[in-house]
Amino acid sequence: MSNYHLDYLDELESEAIHIFREVAGQFERPALLFSGGKDSITLVHLALKAFRPGRFPFPLVHIDTGHNFPEALQFRDQLAAQIGEKLIVRHVEDTIKSKQLTEQKGKFASRNQLQTYTLLDTIEEFGFDACIGGARRDEEKARAKERIFSVRDEFGQWDPKRQRPELWNTYNGKIHKGENVRVFPISNWTELDVWNYIRREKITLPSIYFSHNRKVLEYEGQYVAVSGFIRIDETDVIVQKKVRYRTVGDMTCTAAVESEAVTIDDIISEITATKTSERGETRIDDKVSEAAMEDRKKNGYF
Repeated sequence: MSNYHLDYLDELESEAIHIFREVAGQFERPALLFSGGKDSITLVHLALKAFRPGRFPFPLVHIDTGHNFPEALQFRDQLAAQIGEKLIVRHVEDTIKSKQLTEQKGKFASRNQLQTYTLLDTIEEFGFDACIGGARRDEEKARAKERIFSVRDEFGQWDPKRQRPELWNTYNGKIHKGENVRVFPISNWTELDVWNYIRREKITLPSIYFSHNRKVLEYEGQYVAVSGFIRIDETDVIVQKKVRYRTVGDMTCTAAVESEAVTIDDIISEITATKTSERGETRIDDKVSEAAMEDRKKNGYF
């Protein structure tokens, strides 16, 4: 009898599909958080493998801050229409008005913290008991402590002391009414794994991930896209650069990297050579404090 061996991408894919099916089996009203970024696009691809030819047992959900890159939003709508799955979009702008929230002030005023309110309202509106996201443990140290089934209390808060063991790929989704579980099927993947999988599966991505010309503001060694969402001062230096984005968040808090990479092979070569994580290199909001991500998670961030 011959031995059959999966390569490492097959193993990661198999694990993610298993997690998707566990969610479908254990929860009544799950949702897939979908932003149009590479990680959530990869999740959609994995969900297609897990559930086709049937329909997804969950809708796609996007919490739109109003500060998103147009390329990501366009791709979000295009992919949702292409696969014929339901897309629910809720806007942070509506939450700001209805709850009379105070927006951040300053040069790069972000709505990242405010989107938590919209997410929690959306979870309550539709009664979601599980939200599937594309977070990975290699992104940031607070993510490294995350379980694949990450239990949140009735206020959406994450408490590391309440997380459950996940021995032998056994996931416990039992929760009390009002609680919620955030599920991360690609938690064990790295940025390089994602790109190798995208290459192998020939997954289409928004153009923003590849080298392109863009007007950017040089600020403390980072390149921030010029937009109507940031404050530009007289002393600011605005230049035209060939850049790409390693991760796609809000325009106010995501920096670009200088790059000539126009193919996936080029991008993989760049990632192989770098010593900095994608969030570490490009996310301005994570540099507010050493515990910025952990603080947001404790307040209900996905």
